[in-house]
Amino acid sequence: MKGDLPRWIDVGVIPAVNILLAFLVAGVVVVLAGESPLEALAVLVNGAFGYEEAIGYTLYYATNLVFTGLAVAVAFHAGLFNIGAEGQAYLGGLGVGLAALGLDGVLPGWAVIPVAVAASGLFGAAWAFLPGWLQAHRGSHVVITTIMFNFLASALMVHLMVNVLIQPGQMSPESREFASNAWLPFAHEALAAIGIEVARSPLNLSILLAAAACVFVWVLINRTRWGYAIRTVGANEAAAVYAGIDPRKVIVGTMCVSGALAGFVGVNELLGVHHRLLLNFTAGYGFTGIAVALMGRGHPVGIVLASLLFGALYQGGTELDFEFDSITRDLVVVIQGLVILFSGALAFMLHPLALRLWRRSRREGPA
Repeated sequence: MKGDLPRWIDVGVIPAVNILLAFLVAGVVVVLAGESPLEALAVLVNGAFGYEEAIGYTLYYATNLVFTGLAVAVAFHAGLFNIGAEGQAYLGGLGVGLAALGLDGVLPGWAVIPVAVAASGLFGAAWAFLPGWLQAHRGSHVVITTIMFNFLASALMVHLMVNVLIQPGQMSPESREFASNAWLPFAHEALAAIGIEVARSPLNLSILLAAAACVFVWVLINRTRWGYAIRTVGANEAAAVYAGIDPRKVIVGTMCVSGALAGFVGVNELLGVHHRLLLNFTAGYGFTGIAVALMGRGHPVGIVLASLLFGALYQGGTELDFEFDSITRDLVVVIQGLVILFSGALAFMLHPLALRLWRRSRREGPA
């Protein structure tokens, strides 16, 4: 539509300016803490990308955020605000754990791992199904129900880990370790097998699953009839009904896809790193995924870039805590929160100004 912002401004320029504003405000916070913002930025960048181990950690964090960012984005396309990726990731991890604990002594690794990956998606989808069904058939708003389901997921996991799945003879609420045939190979091990030596890090082959999920979401949304139905329901539900689309089926199906994507966090964390079922492995990735999806404008490429940024903040923030006495872990969380604020909650703050400037430039340009 003439006069609207071109996509390169909406998707590229505005998010970049939002990030710049976030770092400017973060710089003020660092100054107030008595440190140099430029030195802090240099430490953050070097801590995230300056050596092989740091890159591995950054990509490891980014992998989780790709899953949750895609989960939130798929729901966005249908006009749904899925706040429940945290709980869906938790239940996906439960699916991974149950599959690995039940089959690691029965099946070989080439069979256990695919079953565990499928279980993570199925459990995440199942946990998203009921909020989707309630939205579609009873009008219960998905924001409220998914928030409630986050608490239910947490309570369920605490009960199971403390009373059912805990390894006998220990106090920590953790399951026994999975057998090694149920471990997803680390990236440094896979690369070493083909003669490439890199530093050890938690990065594992779930990053390939994240890449496949990006391709899947792009094809689903842009190249399938189901994706067209999702986008139509998200844009105008009344028009979707007029076109013969059943919004109830689209809402429930979209929430299941969203929950399955969030559930894959359990693959990275449990099959790839911890090798046991434990509490709090989601670490807020489901909530950060909301900012990732907003910043990436719901597109897989944008979500990957946003995930890398937040992965860098996670890893580089740890280096800030180590290098500066006055920059504590709490202050690092404040800096991360500022980026989430500007790229998430204030994602569209600059859109009206950018639109006015664009329209003015079009009027003043050559005919």
